[in-house]
Amino acid sequence: MIKIDGSYLEGGGAIVRVALALSTITQKPFEVYDIRKGRKDSGLKNQHLYCVKSLQELCNAAVEGDELGSLALKYYPKKLIAKNLNIDIETAGSVTLLLQALLLPAMFASKPITLAITGGTDVKWSSSFDYFNNVFLPQLQRFAKIEARLLKRGYYPKGNGKAEIKINPKLKLNDFSSFEEFNNNLSQNVQKYNLIEQYNLIKINGISHASRNLEGARVAERQAHAAQAILGKKFNVPIKISSEYQDTMSIGSGITLWATFSKNKNDIDENNPIRLGSDALGEQGKKAEIVGEEAAYILMKEIESKAPADKHLADQILPFMALIPDSKIKTSEITSHCRTNIYTIGQFLGSAFKLNEEQKIIST
Repeated sequence: MIKIDGSYLEGGGAIVRVALALSTITQKPFEVYDIRKGRKDSGLKNQHLYCVKSLQELCNAAVEGDELGSLALKYYPKKLIAKNLNIDIETAGSVTLLLQALLLPAMFASKPITLAITGGTDVKWSSSFDYFNNVFLPQLQRFAKIEARLLKRGYYPKGNGKAEIKINPKLKLNDFSSFEEFNNNLSQNVQKYNLIEQYNLIKINGISHASRNLEGARVAERQAHAAQAILGKKFNVPIKISSEYQDTMSIGSGITLWATFSKNKNDIDENNPIRLGSDALGEQGKKAEIVGEEAAYILMKEIESKAPADKHLADQILPFMALIPDSKIKTSEITSHCRTNIYTIGQFLGSAFKLNEEQKIIST
């Protein structure tokens, strides 16, 4: 039984999500204590419980402590099962955070899996669905063919956003007699990560979105125009930010931007994509122009860092990097969140990571 300190460093829910994912594929049971200790609403939240519930369906896990507000959780995984899941978080709990627990096991299932998830697609303290789809997901295609579709946006507090993720595994965990045998085969057959140089900025894209009832105030267009004005003054590349509206249960808006780089100006490497992203959310009393400017300045800072991985991508890619020796990425910032994930991953896979603090390089 692996024991994990749920209050380590930033002590967030990522400790639980990453532990659940790695426990499921390594078949190592774990106990996490002091979950989110010190937070205003410490313990397990609805979103974490749905991570547990969903993974139980994928591996018939036995669980103790899976209750709202619980400060401790025990998880005993069994053999991975391939099955489609229909998950309703019932709140604006983040769809993309739920996927931090589900994606890794689903990518190595014995047959294709479809995840239909209802919850928050554009909410605070998590990546937007557009960031997930356009910045993070391209980095996982080396492991499995993954297609993500946003069917409906969900803002705080009611959520009800809908997304569908189709995963077609290339390598199947159950084809091997042990996780070690599987991991050795994976290491030999999957391209390692090598995100060290930013190279040439090719283009900037984005999606600006808002609830249908904000269409009259042209909120999505104003967010997009504000972001484009700032980025256009700084970077001499094509910039395309689309605007869209949807019927949603809660009023909201947001914008996601991403910059694409390539070693060869006319040939983008789809196998080792280089993309930096940023996003910002609207809120009551916050002008649409401020939302667009906020996302633009964040992206500008990431581009000027000369790193090919933004700080959020670095956090999220670590469990996948850990499976491939000799991988390395350079990021704009090694965050506390990043260090927390490294701690959690180390409980299951050993000390997989080396940090070059001066150059902000993470390697395996």
